[in-house]
Amino acid sequence: MSHNQISEVSLIPLGGVGEIGKNMMLVEIGEDILIIDSGVLFPEDDLLGIDLVIPDFTYVKENKDRIRGIVLTHGHMDHIGALPYLLKEIDVPVYGTRLTLGFLEGNLKEHNLLKDRRLKVVNPGNTIDVGPFTVDFIRVNHSIADTCALAVHTPLGPIVYASDFKFDQTPIDGEVADFHKLAELGDTDPGVLLLVSDSTNVEREGYTLSEKVVGGTIDDIFRKAHRRIIVATFASNIHRVKQVVDAARNYDRKIAFTGRSMINNVNIARDLGYLDIPEDMIVDIRDYPDISDSELVLLTTGSQGEPMAALTRMARGDHYHINITEGDTVVISASAIPGNEKLIGQTINQLFKRGAEVIYEDVSGVHVSGHASQEELKLMLNLTKPKYFVPSHGEYRHLHQHAHLAEKVNVAPDNIYIAEIGDRIKFTEDKVFKDGDVSSGNVLVDGLGVGDVGNIVLRDRRLLSEDGILVVVVTIDSKGNILSGPDILTRGFVYIRESEELIAEATSRVEEALQECEQQGITEWSVLKSKIKDALNDYIYNKIQRNPMILPIIMEV
Repeated sequence: MSHNQISEVSLIPLGGVGEIGKNMMLVEIGEDILIIDSGVLFPEDDLLGIDLVIPDFTYVKENKDRIRGIVLTHGHMDHIGALPYLLKEIDVPVYGTRLTLGFLEGNLKEHNLLKDRRLKVVNPGNTIDVGPFTVDFIRVNHSIADTCALAVHTPLGPIVYASDFKFDQTPIDGEVADFHKLAELGDTDPGVLLLVSDSTNVEREGYTLSEKVVGGTIDDIFRKAHRRIIVATFASNIHRVKQVVDAARNYDRKIAFTGRSMINNVNIARDLGYLDIPEDMIVDIRDYPDISDSELVLLTTGSQGEPMAALTRMARGDHYHINITEGDTVVISASAIPGNEKLIGQTINQLFKRGAEVIYEDVSGVHVSGHASQEELKLMLNLTKPKYFVPSHGEYRHLHQHAHLAEKVNVAPDNIYIAEIGDRIKFTEDKVFKDGDVSSGNVLVDGLGVGDVGNIVLRDRRLLSEDGILVVVVTIDSKGNILSGPDILTRGFVYIRESEELIAEATSRVEEALQECEQQGITEWSVLKSKIKDALNDYIYNKIQRNPMILPIIMEV
């Protein structure tokens, strides 16, 4: 059945609504599915030891024969970070701009997945066919170069997917957003069916400042600094890196890079022609003692206070090459991702303690957001004039605020849909409605393995981190007679030397329980284990108001 005879279109968010991160959206027309983006979410503190959170791909796996391709809006990890996991499940072509695919290749390389992948470069302004889908790549501005909004054409009109964007009238690369194309889609019959738009900064009035503003601030800082300058920013923000390089050039400073992602991304951007840094300006961080402090700029990762990142190590004093000293200027050119404020605060405090002059967003203009504020969000709505509106890329409060904003610019309230992850949202000529759910949620990636780590593992980790563990070891013969033990070992539990009585009492309780089992002729291991647990649980809780994990180990000889 060709798309022309179809009277309804579905949208399924698998991430990125009600949360900021792991953006992934499916567009379904008839039998065909198009995937837009597939990103990761960095875990909150309560996900102990989890490295990444990715969308649940169950629905995609179940329908892998219907998927025609993946189109990408830009190269940030919350939009492309889950692709290595997704491409292990499905083999379809991936379309994106040159820098987006450059960053994706780096990511796939780490997973040994690069060979045989069909990565296809699309230039902003181009229109491509992905199976039966026609998709326009429309240039917009953001905190990473080569970001595009997408228009997916459907029989009912185009779906405009404006994931992360802002409208910068004076962008660093001179590439202004394609206002003309957005307006043309809004004005050409049948008009835009649906706008899906970025809600991150919906609570901010006015317009987001231009990236050029940061250039002015950076220039001021360089003019005043007499010693080393250390700039921490997002490794993907190539325009910000360019402004630091330009300032270094103006003030005759050499530049060194530190932090794995910074070095990787700068290399990719230089190879692809997005960054022009003369070879003689770059110094290796290991050689830099030969250069005087007044001639050096260091570009680093760690703007979010991440424990293992380069800036955090400098602040703690355990970076292999750099010791922050009196008179250094440290610029944190990034805003806090929600949830990271505490870590960043700690890093800033430690840097001040070491004698550095720290310049950060709250007190200066060293960072501007990559996301649209209210006036730009209204402009996107007014240019595209959508019939239906689905706010995305925000927590629930952001989605609701964005819905109110859309009403102000005359989108009918009945035509606005606030999505939850896994909703199948159906659009027809005259209404939008929820048509059931698909399986969805968070998959937790722990170390290199993927696989849902699951609630039980997290519950155990929480228990271990709070209450510790008691291991009870008993050796029995085949008749159930105790040969040795019970011996009690503890980890993360009250310190043994001070609690000898407690452990002695616990040991004798286990002995009693095991003697009872012996008298009753119980040799079933599972029963023995639960008896050991029962003997200890209440006793320990009454004594110290804690519930450590109790792990009985029975060895038969």
